[in-house]
Amino acid sequence: MIGKLRGFSNSKLAGVLVGIIIIPFVFWGMGSVFSGGNTNNVAKINNEIISSKDFINFVNDSRLTNEIIKANLDKNIIENILSELISEKLIEMEIKELNVKVSEEALANKIRSNAILLDENNKFSRVKYEKFLLENNLTASSFENSLRKQELKKNLFNYISGGIISPYFLKNKIYISENKKIELEFLDLDLVHDKTATDIEVEEFIKNNQDLLKIDFIDAAYTKITPQNLVEIDEFNDEFFKKIDEIENNILNGSNLNEISKIYNLKLDKISNFVLNDNSDEILEEIYSKRNQDKLQLIDKNDYYLIFEISNINKKIPNRSNKDFIKSVKKNVILKKKFEFNKELYEKIDEKLFNDDEFIKISKDKNNIKAITLNNLNDINFFDSESIELIYTLPNKSFTLVTGETNKVYLTKIKDIYYSNIDKNDNNISEYSTKSNNDIINNIYTSYDLSLNTKYNVKIFNQTIERVKNYFR
Repeated sequence: MIGKLRGFSNSKLAGVLVGIIIIPFVFWGMGSVFSGGNTNNVAKINNEIISSKDFINFVNDSRLTNEIIKANLDKNIIENILSELISEKLIEMEIKELNVKVSEEALANKIRSNAILLDENNKFSRVKYEKFLLENNLTASSFENSLRKQELKKNLFNYISGGIISPYFLKNKIYISENKKIELEFLDLDLVHDKTATDIEVEEFIKNNQDLLKIDFIDAAYTKITPQNLVEIDEFNDEFFKKIDEIENNILNGSNLNEISKIYNLKLDKISNFVLNDNSDEILEEIYSKRNQDKLQLIDKNDYYLIFEISNINKKIPNRSNKDFIKSVKKNVILKKKFEFNKELYEKIDEKLFNDDEFIKISKDKNNIKAITLNNLNDINFFDSESIELIYTLPNKSFTLVTGETNKVYLTKIKDIYYSNIDKNDNNISEYSTKSNNDIINNIYTSYDLSLNTKYNVKIFNQTIERVKNYFR
């Protein structure tokens, strides 16, 4: 809960000026959703009530439109908005209890020092301030109240985590984890994967994947429309485009391609039981790619117009004599075998059943096993960044599967790890000081969040929330 608020307070949305722009939307009339009694309340924190009015005001300030809320009801958007409101209330209660304050002078200095409101001499400009308020439909009091809330939150978080100075050993710990040198042995699994697919395996795959292998066979008629075959000249002129407009109107009025071809004396080509293959020309490729759109289409191809009508689409498995189909099935068989090989290998590694002997056995030839040294966490010259991050979390002598260039899969073994400490005078010491401070602060915030969960009793009135949802449905 605190994590969300802290993230919000550090975001551009929570910036001193431009981040507190409120864009209300039309939400009026929702009050009728709530009736008397406890149904006017959406939640309760200890003895403090969050009313339906509080909720409505919070939604009005959230930048969310009715349409967005309606589209995301099933994704718990109402619950998420309420969670944010409860978090806001908890923070307000903490600010009050801890007596966190922002002076009027500090608030004024925040406004006067903001770059957006400074003139060419870097002086605060009252004119720019007034213009800013007008452009964002804000009053001075509403803007300054929003700014005060943000500053109070900031001061609360500073109060919780202020004064953090991490010791050298924590900075050094992060430095070591990111900069240790790792000697790796690795095997490109492409060298050992089975790349064959027997006739029996092909038949078995077809039998077990009937729906997956079905493809569209189409029946269609088509023709190219050029100035020559439409108006009997070789150039595009007004008469040509006038007839193109007529054809478009005919299509809109429900004419089919046979009727259009007779009116304009167009010669049609026909295809039957057609499926795309490597030898298909550009026109047939275009028709096949648009098979799931309108049956009758007229397409401007710059040099000509293509008109076609698909009369039938039949989903079925291609004939075994279709070389492209069999080639595709074999490819799928090989991919399946690769997947199963990699999966079995991963499970062995995960269950600690994989060792050096297995490594050598799988490689088929020791010369297939290569070596590389990773210099730090950012060394992504061979493996991808996610794989490097995984490797840097593993202990010495560990095996794992990683990916690299062109999505190849590699079996790796950490052969050795070399550590070095950061010099206290190193130029990068401040970077690791910031990282270690952030780790400490995150731990503090986690503890603080747990503390709030035990300190405050939050009750949600679900019936009211359901009525809110029904309003948007």
